[in-house]
Amino acid sequence: MHEKGVSLACPRQAVATMKARKDGPDQGRLDRMVHEARRNRGQRGQEYRERALKLYPWVCGRCGREFTRENLQELTVHHRDHNHDNNPPDGSNWELLCLYCHDQEHARHVDQARYGGAATADARAPKPATFQPFAGLASLLKK
Repeated sequence: MHEKGVSLACPRQAVATMKARKDGPDQGRLDRMVHEARRNRGQRGQEYRERALKLYPWVCGRCGREFTRENLQELTVHHRDHNHDNNPPDGSNWELLCLYCHDQEHARHVDQARYGGAATADARAPKPATFQPFAGLASLLKK
């Protein structure tokens, strides 16, 4: 929907366009645009959630926890590339995660963005232990 040449598909661009005008933004119009953008986002979220639940088994992709209709609200659709607008029909950008694993994945993504490092499967793999707690045990036992 367009109103005076402003697209509702990108609310940030619409706000920037209205701010650039000399008369300033119309607050009522801005409120309607934000409301419509949020509604569209909610509808889009429901659509890909329903598709993902039809495509994949109701199991967390990380911890393996199984879900039933009673606790299905605890299973979330995670976007692997963290782009919620990237919703291919085959579901290749999604994985089903429980609430806990989903929070952990987003915390990991924030940490990598903040402190650097590649967000790859290798970064998620546990590092081998180098500490050897019993290295000097044999010499202590001989005494």
